Amino acid sequence: MEFWAEVRRRVLTGQLSKRAACREYELSWHTLQKILTHDEPPGYRQRKPRKKPKLDCFLPVIHQILEDDRRAPKKQRHTAWRLFERLVEEHEYAGCYTIVKDAVRAWKHKNKEVFLPLSHPPGEAQVDFGEATVKLAGQPRKVALFVMTLPYSGAIFVQAFPRECTETFLEGHRRAFEFLGGVPTRISYGTCQQL
Repeated sequence: MEFWAEVRRRVLTGQLSKRAACREYELSWHTLQKILTHDEPPGYRQRKPRKKPKLDCFLPVIHQILEDDRRAPKKQRHTAWRLFERLVEEHEYAGCYTIVKDAVRAWKHKNKEVFLPLSHPPGEAQVDFGEATVKLAGQPRKVALFVMTLPYSGAIFVQAFPRECTETFLEGHRRAFEFLGGVPTRISYGTCQQL
């Protein structure tokens, strides 16, 4: 990770050319392009979810049962095991329990409610990163906006950057702390809408 950040920093700041970076770090051109494109190593990413031939046609039934369960009292909601039993009895499901359990877990995770407090004590901050279109030298250009607010006092700090990456995220924090004269006790992170 440190190697990745060092190569990015030296090339993106102009300290080292791309060709020189390939020579110095013994990198191929494609590897260097990947380093410059991604803030951190992307690792293995599955392009498509794995197919589940035995379960795919039953997913709408599972989702409908779980959706109906939201309105039922907690004690009357289906467990993954009871859902599996119903699929076997009523729909002649031939797969195993583990696949059903994983599908239920994925659905619950995707439909989980998340709450953030609406009252903020002194010293708490919110940070958003978004983008806006601005006129720069008479030409429209997209810029990344780093925004830190202190909801209790209403203080706000906004900084525009040419792109959104780890370096600008960290630099935005540094400049905000300097502007605000200190570091908040707690920071909540979110995402901005396009302006």
